[in-house]
Amino acid sequence: MSGENVLNLRSFWRIQIVGWCCFYLFDLLESIHNFMTKRVYIDEETVPIVFMFLGSFVLRPFCRWQLRQSQSWIAFELKAAAAAMVTSIPVACAAGLILRRSYHVPWHALVAILMWSFFILFMWCSLYFSIKQWQQSSMEKERLLRAESEVREARLLALRYQLNPHFLFNSLNAVSTLVLDGNAPAATRMLAQIGDLLRTSLDSEVTAEVTLSQELAFTEGYLAIEQTRLGERLKIDMAVSMETRDALVPNMLLQPLVENAVRYGVAPLVEGGRIAIKSVLHADRLRIVIENSGRRGEGEQKKNGNGIGLGNTAERLKTLYGTNFEFSLGWPEGGGCEVVLELPLRRARNLQEASPCAL
Repeated sequence: MSGENVLNLRSFWRIQIVGWCCFYLFDLLESIHNFMTKRVYIDEETVPIVFMFLGSFVLRPFCRWQLRQSQSWIAFELKAAAAAMVTSIPVACAAGLILRRSYHVPWHALVAILMWSFFILFMWCSLYFSIKQWQQSSMEKERLLRAESEVREARLLALRYQLNPHFLFNSLNAVSTLVLDGNAPAATRMLAQIGDLLRTSLDSEVTAEVTLSQELAFTEGYLAIEQTRLGERLKIDMAVSMETRDALVPNMLLQPLVENAVRYGVAPLVEGGRIAIKSVLHADRLRIVIENSGRRGEGEQKKNGNGIGLGNTAERLKTLYGTNFEFSLGWPEGGGCEVVLELPLRRARNLQEASPCAL
């Protein structure tokens, strides 16, 4: 017998025993006003219910077989009524024979037991059918939710893995540039930094979300690589509120956005520029702002230049949060470019411990 069948059988026994016990107690309470003697009371109320309880076991295989026929509710009810009537006949006869040992049972009392048994067993069949339908519906919903979750996780993984070759290509291209410029020490240092970053990523568990502090650690590793390439031309400002550090964000959310800022807002300028990363809580939501100080117009000319980074980020946010997020790209009057993110606030301490950051 499979584990699911064992679980279903245990569930049936629990509901069966609890249900019939509750029905028996309710019937006793309802019949107190007919109380004559203790013995008659027990006989009249107990014997029919005991045989109805046994009759329900006869009806269970029939109900299970009917459920496998995938028929309508009306068809099941009609067949259940017929089965309940057939089962109630031996139930009433057996109860009458037992009761006759104690006192005389008139024929109309047997008819009353027969009709009562028919009604109770018919209701038992209907209840059994309803419970099984509810269980099947719940299991189907659970399977659909599990399938949707697996599809969503697979999509997130595919989108995140799309960034791996993109990030690696750009980094190796920067190393090539340093080599061509004759800056071998910087190229060697950058290769070591790239290796450390990739090793950390490969050794870490892949998760859909990580804490903001973990995401910042990965982004700082990337910025260290860029600082090796750009030197003093790249300045970095961090203004991350402590109350936001345990907030959950999509894995590898910041790196492609920061890369965009460096590539189009700082690297093209001879004098270089500044990258600023800020995070605050705003109306119970996590607000992250990434700014670069490039000249006004530079970002607008290149706003579609990094389709992978921005498009990938938008797709992952939509997959994780539906429409419950904001993701905007703007060009302030003072120049440069500004990316603003507002995400639902979810903290790591309220969920399972977030895994280390991974690509």
